[in-house]
Amino acid sequence: MLNRVVLIGRLTKDPELRYTPTGVAVTNFTLAIDRNFKNAQGERDTDFIPCVVYRQLAEFTANYLSKGKMAAVDGRIQVRSYTAQDGQKRWVTEVIAESVHLLSPKDSGGQDPNAQTGTRSFGHEVNLDDDIPF
Repeated sequence: MLNRVVLIGRLTKDPELRYTPTGVAVTNFTLAIDRNFKNAQGERDTDFIPCVVYRQLAEFTANYLSKGKMAAVDGRIQVRSYTAQDGQKRWVTEVIAESVHLLSPKDSGGQDPNAQTGTRSFGHEVNLDDDIPF
């Protein structure tokens, strides 16, 4: 059996980070994804997909994603139910994200996500006029 979903969309609002009673980080956010076709009025409909992220990825997502940013999510679909305060049974369908990739360019005033670890995604600049040591 296979339960896999890949989504690319924009966040509808800032992610919400909370912690379970046992201290596990959980972040919820919603992706807005336009459909590939137009409706009868000539407009594209949009789907709003709720996503949930756990642990370190939840903290990363809460720190570096924000409303309007584009993101890619890879995960699985989960359907759960609960009983509401009015006694009615409710069903929730959401994506449990196993990886989240930031696709929007970095803001000019934003922090580099790699800055906290001291790493960079590119090497140092080399002046080609200098002697190359290899």
